[in-house]
Amino acid sequence: MSRPYEVRETDWADSAGQALRKALGVEMEERYADRLSEVMADADRIGAALAVEAEDVAYVGVAYDEHVPVGHVALRRRRDELEIKRMYVTRSHRGAGVSVALLRAVEDAARARGVTRIVLQTGDRQPDAVRLDEREGYAHIPVFPPYDLLFFSICMGKSL
Repeated sequence: MSRPYEVRETDWADSAGQALRKALGVEMEERYADRLSEVMADADRIGAALAVEAEDVAYVGVAYDEHVPVGHVALRRRRDELEIKRMYVTRSHRGAGVSVALLRAVEDAARARGVTRIVLQTGDRQPDAVRLDEREGYAHIPVFPPYDLLFFSICMGKSL
């Protein structure tokens, strides 16, 4: 049984959140390095698609195991939906329930903001994330812009 993790709402500039996003960036660069070279013709548009600006963020949550930050998630405003961004769990805490705690927190935050649907994008080299999302009620949806620029994108959504 997984232990309860505290997910604290914070802001985009929070140092724990920044460190977790940096670790996520390093891991994604490692997983997709060869693929990124294939899509460089659209590098500016892809960079804009993947960037998250602080003013577009509706929620940031950092999961803690006691006093140690072990996970991160954010919600970005997207028309009449919110999009899950930068969800990450440290390798030492994967499979221990942190991801579920982050999803519960982000779904509660979306409901509190009156949103009835959230969406996300992941990649085909993240099968554990896809399985988690499917298990938690997210359904595959057509790849939406700007992720259609990334041929390896998988998009999912969930009605709340």
